[in-house]
Amino acid sequence: MIAKRVLVIDDDDGVREIIRFSLEAVAGWEVLTATSGSEGLVKAHEDQPDAILLDVMMPDLDGPETFRQLQTNAATAEIPTILLTAKAKISEQKQFKELGVNGVITKPFDPIDLVEQIREILTWRE
Repeated sequence: MIAKRVLVIDDDDGVREIIRFSLEAVAGWEVLTATSGSEGLVKAHEDQPDAILLDVMMPDLDGPETFRQLQTNAATAEIPTILLTAKAKISEQKQFKELGVNGVITKPFDPIDLVEQIREILTWRE
């Protein structure tokens, strides 16, 4: 079976590394990374990942705006996207879901549980 390819867009080096290690070690997925929303838009278009994990709070282009731009591009509009956020309020999570993202994972997350959370949100069964 071909491994899933997940694009992680997060401006925090430590978070990107934790996610990369978790997804590669636990699920065997290929992890692509971008350090900003604008870099993520380019990589999503070029690499066509199976899913995107997108940080909400980033300088330059934040997560919701990056997601809106992904949605306006026919090449990236269908890529399932999960927001990563430190904003844990239910009302904020509801706003994010109303954007049309597939799901929201709150930080800090447990690296061991992260793969299962992603599989659940995207209904990926191996």
